[in-house]
Amino acid sequence: MTNLETKQELTREYRDIKYILTSNMRAKLLLALYEIPKNLDELRKELTKPSATILHGLKELETINLVKKAQKCYELTSNGYLLTTNMVKLIENWYALSKNEIFWDNHDLSDIPEEIIKNIYLLKDAEYINSTTSDLSIAFNKYINLISNSTELQMILPIYSENHFKHIISLLNEDKLKKIEIIITTEIYRSIETNETFRKELLNSKKVNVIIINKPVTIFLTQSKEFMSLTLFFKDGHYDDSQILIAHDENAKKWAISLWEFYSGERNNDNRP
Repeated sequence: MTNLETKQELTREYRDIKYILTSNMRAKLLLALYEIPKNLDELRKELTKPSATILHGLKELETINLVKKAQKCYELTSNGYLLTTNMVKLIENWYALSKNEIFWDNHDLSDIPEEIIKNIYLLKDAEYINSTTSDLSIAFNKYINLISNSTELQMILPIYSENHFKHIISLLNEDKLKKIEIIITTEIYRSIETNETFRKELLNSKKVNVIIINKPVTIFLTQSKEFMSLTLFFKDGHYDDSQILIAHDENAKKWAISLWEFYSGERNNDNRP
């Protein structure tokens, strides 16, 4: 598809979405029919609107092939289902961003791939935790508590942090942590090599798999079977350890896995500098 065709397709898509979202009734009807077909009486009870208003909205949606009538029930067409799915995703994305607006607005998102950003709605149940001026370690302590109760971890670590390394080594030595995979840059790898303890306990440990990527990254992601967490950098390039997103639900862990897999695919061929 050429750029011109893509723009024309996007224009048509925008026109359709605008047509739906500018009408409260049209949008509500699509959402009401999203899971199962319903008859007029069911729609009237759910939407608390008179039959004439609902029938007018249904007629408009039938005209553009988004809804069809099957016997006494109304249901979404294939086009209607696809458009409503995207509408639901848009609403959930908006909710996820609005719920944790401070976190997303304050940070650099440029290293989160576009396709993964589009699925930010998967983090709609994530909890935002912020340290305070009276206790700067709230976010960090919450994070340490989470990894202390996990037996396996996958981590994108964008900083050289002795505090994090010491806690990881402690968990490994206590045999609480059975396996950890860490994505780091070449620069961080070389810094670890210069520290005898870190080199021995991390780089030479059979429980630790180090994946090296060439370019710096502004994402600190940790995931396990139990949770996922995300911290980011400020837009001025400084790492922010005071704010963290944490989630335990399957949708959030699915989002974290996609981000992990993207960066694990960026590894050096030799996996060593």
